[in-house]
Amino acid sequence: MIVTLAGENSFRLQAELNGLLEVFLGVHGGLALERIDGQEADFDKIREALTGLPFLAARKMVVLRAPSANKQFTESFEQLLNDTVETTDLILVEPKLDKRMAYYKLLKKKTDFREFPELDAGGLARWLVESARAGGGSLGLADASYLVERVGPNQQLLSNELDKLLLYDSNINRRNIDLLTEPTPQSTIFQLLEAAFAGRSEQALKLYAEQRALKVEPPQIVAMLAWQLHVLAVIKAAGDRSADEIAREAKLNPFVVRKSQGIARGLTLAEVKELVSDLLKIDVASKRTSIDSDEALQNYLLALSRV
Repeated sequence: MIVTLAGENSFRLQAELNGLLEVFLGVHGGLALERIDGQEADFDKIREALTGLPFLAARKMVVLRAPSANKQFTESFEQLLNDTVETTDLILVEPKLDKRMAYYKLLKKKTDFREFPELDAGGLARWLVESARAGGGSLGLADASYLVERVGPNQQLLSNELDKLLLYDSNINRRNIDLLTEPTPQSTIFQLLEAAFAGRSEQALKLYAEQRALKVEPPQIVAMLAWQLHVLAVIKAAGDRSADEIAREAKLNPFVVRKSQGIARGLTLAEVKELVSDLLKIDVASKRTSIDSDEALQNYLLALSRV
């Protein structure tokens, strides 16, 4: 058995790997498992693991993580597959693959290739609804979407929050979501920007106050605003490319790109550059002078609402 687990959805990829390991270890035991970090191990060690016979077991399993970082491995991959002994099960874990490489094409052709891309907001909401049902509870799609908006797109974090909500009350609703979960700073910063760019200055200032109440300091807010502006600049520079193309080439989460495209459509690239410049001035001034950072950032948000 030679399986490739690929994709940036670490939650689903790890769940699939755990399932494969559970089945194998249940039959052959822990001594038959070998884990190798392909980014650190040299080629000879990897080759020895694949071509050597199992010890004190009928079969062995080799879990090889990110071997694409090893140039010698990718160049010798096809021959290595031919040399791998029949009593060895191989799992290749490749979170980030360059699809232009011949190695990628060989993985698709020669192995059981299983890909786990990041889910978008709609996919995450549907997954939460199904997971709640599987856990003996209920969660409406609208409330699931609200949970994604509040907590963010990290599937592991969403899974943890869902478990907590199910323990509190199997019928999950928005009131309990507000009671038991905390809005992630990154998610709320996007909402803050969204409100500002929509001209809802009062809401933007309220969201800013919530961030400060959560003990998020002005330098952190500047950093998160800078990150959001970076995403907007990437989207504007990408022209008519799709969200998935932008996310893949810029190494961004597709969920983040899709959410930011709405704001980007209302701005020119020149306006984005000016916003970055203005934020930089606040950052520099806060480090070199005794300005009131809170006042400066609130004035910045008010200026955004007039763009």
